[in-house]
Amino acid sequence: MPASSQTRELLADAPFAVLLAARTISMLGMAFAPVALAFGVLALPGADAGTLSIVLAAQTIPLVLFMLVGGVVADRYPRSLVLVWGQLLAATSWSAIGVMMLTGNTPLWLLCVASAIAGMSGAAVYPALSGIIPDLVPPHLLQQGNAWLSMGASGARFAGLVASGAVVVWLGGGWAMVCAGVLYLVAAGLSALLPRGGALAQPEGSPLRQLVDGWGEFRSRQWLFICVLQWAVLLMVLQASQGVLGPVVAKAELGGAPAWTAVLAGEALGAIVGVVIAMAWRPQRPILVATLLTFAAAAPQLLLGVRAPLWVVVIAAFFTGIAFDLFGVLWMTTMQQEVPAESLSRVASYDALGSLMLGPVGLLLAGPAATLFGVHNALIGTAVISIATTVFALCFPEVRRLRARHPSPADVVRAA
Repeated sequence: MPASSQTRELLADAPFAVLLAARTISMLGMAFAPVALAFGVLALPGADAGTLSIVLAAQTIPLVLFMLVGGVVADRYPRSLVLVWGQLLAATSWSAIGVMMLTGNTPLWLLCVASAIAGMSGAAVYPALSGIIPDLVPPHLLQQGNAWLSMGASGARFAGLVASGAVVVWLGGGWAMVCAGVLYLVAAGLSALLPRGGALAQPEGSPLRQLVDGWGEFRSRQWLFICVLQWAVLLMVLQASQGVLGPVVAKAELGGAPAWTAVLAGEALGAIVGVVIAMAWRPQRPILVATLLTFAAAAPQLLLGVRAPLWVVVIAAFFTGIAFDLFGVLWMTTMQQEVPAESLSRVASYDALGSLMLGPVGLLLAGPAATLFGVHNALIGTAVISIATTVFALCFPEVRRLRARHPSPADVVRAA
């Protein structure tokens, strides 16, 4: 079926259109957070890279710790309802941080509590979103559906980064955080309109047993297990470079928040291009292609480390954005095709847990690494580690050889 016909079929489906709108608006809210939080915290009296590391780690640690709980909940209960509650938690946490910044009452412990609630919201939203997509989208439209959701998310990230950068410069980080909270509230309202059906695990079953069964589904697939190990290390260095080291360099040498916003916006704009490619390209070996794309992660880190001009870093971030969103569509579609629907949220939670588990380590080590080695040497080190993770993943046969599953004509007929 031509891509244009698939798009018309998808967007004519009301539940998918609502999901697309809710996801796009929530990502718009999420896009306000990185610039607003980073420069809002760095602007506090006495704050430095270590302070920012603590606040970001306070968000990431609960995200990791509660991810498996979120996966079990999203496989046992209506995923649309889980999305609503997760987005409400995000609205509460980001609004609270904004109010603290606006009133000047910003004790570190209270910022960490609000950040922790934001992390818990992500632990609920990600597994529920991963599981609800095949509930709403027929098999032959999965990649197109994932691509459109990524398109909305990428467009929202770009718009949100540009808007948040302007709000931070003109009004301050507090107002940007409040805007993020309001957007999450709107997304929760839209998510409440989604149907509450879909393939779910039996709620009367033992949560612990279901967690063990989900682990069995996860570890039985070499490509899944190995790529998650790769991303555990990759995201560790990305958290360090994008969460702490990059903003520190931007503040000291590149012009502050506007410069870092340009880097993140370049990545977000590239992500839109990556999604456009994903709508038309269906590689026979999607995991091999996706893994090769992760080589691009090292470029912005390396260029920042060697003091490249800002415009060069922005261009590198643009190509990284293409690679990451194309990876995301191929990865999500493959997982939805290979994993049983009733286990998908739990497997997605193991995917997210494994990928994110070292993120707090990267955030906590970024400040000391910048002090011990210098911020530029630390960035070069993250680039070298990024490249090594991709080489590691490519050593495994299933990563190189897994072939895409194409829906049968019967699937297409049933969906019609």
